[in-house]
Amino acid sequence: MQQQLPALDGIRVIELGQLIAGPFCGQLLADFGADVIKVEQPGEGDPMRHWGHSKDGKSLSWSVIARGKRSVTADLKSDAGRAFLRALVAEADVLVENFRPGTLERLGLGWDELSAVNPRLILVRVSGFGQTGPYASRAGYGSIGEAMGGLRHLVGDPDRPPSRTGLSIGDMLAGMHAAYGTTLALLARERTGAGQVVDVSILESVLAMTEALVPDYALAGVTRERSGAVLPGVAPSNVYPTADGDFVLVAANQDTVFRRLAVAMGRAELGTSAEYGTHVARGERQRELDDLIAQWTSRHQSGDLLAILEEHGVPAGRVYTARDMLADPHFQARESIVAVPDPDLGRIPMQNVAPRLSATPGRIRWSGPDLGAHDAEVRALLPTEAAP
Repeated sequence: MQQQLPALDGIRVIELGQLIAGPFCGQLLADFGADVIKVEQPGEGDPMRHWGHSKDGKSLSWSVIARGKRSVTADLKSDAGRAFLRALVAEADVLVENFRPGTLERLGLGWDELSAVNPRLILVRVSGFGQTGPYASRAGYGSIGEAMGGLRHLVGDPDRPPSRTGLSIGDMLAGMHAAYGTTLALLARERTGAGQVVDVSILESVLAMTEALVPDYALAGVTRERSGAVLPGVAPSNVYPTADGDFVLVAANQDTVFRRLAVAMGRAELGTSAEYGTHVARGERQRELDDLIAQWTSRHQSGDLLAILEEHGVPAGRVYTARDMLADPHFQARESIVAVPDPDLGRIPMQNVAPRLSATPGRIRWSGPDLGAHDAEVRALLPTEAAP
């Protein structure tokens, strides 16, 4: 199939967000060809420029989350900065912001003002608790949304306090929902000709991913609890030790798959036994079944174990670190990780664009830019009076 332009080619996005939630939305849109113009405070820029690990003084987190974007500077507290933003908005399709609700209004840049400049504008607002409700004005980081949205209560081992996932998952979920809401609003604009507000809260973005947690409690009286590496009643699906110290995740909870695992273990009788032959029976004996499987896996090197499981059609995989991903032939064949040119660091390996579109694929055009790197070229697009 002949490839066309990226799916969002021709869409201009103004990004006022900072840190992760709003900028991740911008990253996803830029990956698919949107012209994302990131407006930053002069001299300071997005704090994400200084977060995380760095190489030669450059934040590697910034290199990823700002990839494919153009950086311009403007002080939105000044008349000139606000005039500049209005001029950008007049020619834009989308504006993404993740300030505390009311901030844009105090700057004279609320929905009424911006939509008067451009009735086709889509204003994407990402916040901790949403634009309405009694908590709207509260400060709300991703971790708070994870806590109140139900995720933190479920993460970790049952004999320890709630934990975290190791990533800023609440912010990332909000960014994904913001990008999803943006594309829906763009589709709706094709029918109506008018823009609208996309209201994304971190709290609700986390809540949206909690499966049946609410009806489990409301209708069945069940409060889901932390369960460590397993999902209670679903077995076997766990990480198991190997002779060389690695861990392999085996997911064989479906009846037919468990029978294949039993054959692989040399214990075919387990697959049809009263104790382990059905989903319910395995769930009731989850711990003893995990112990039995662990005794078997610990006698094998991880590579040998994976070969046996693959031969018998049992889903399994090693628990990877970044080092493993970079060396894996499947990652290499699919270019799941690509090296992106960077003027300071040469080439930066990072995750490729997802999902993959066959006709209008996304691509990473460049890594996170220097502060104000595109000031001149962006201002050249605007009327002279709007480009101080």
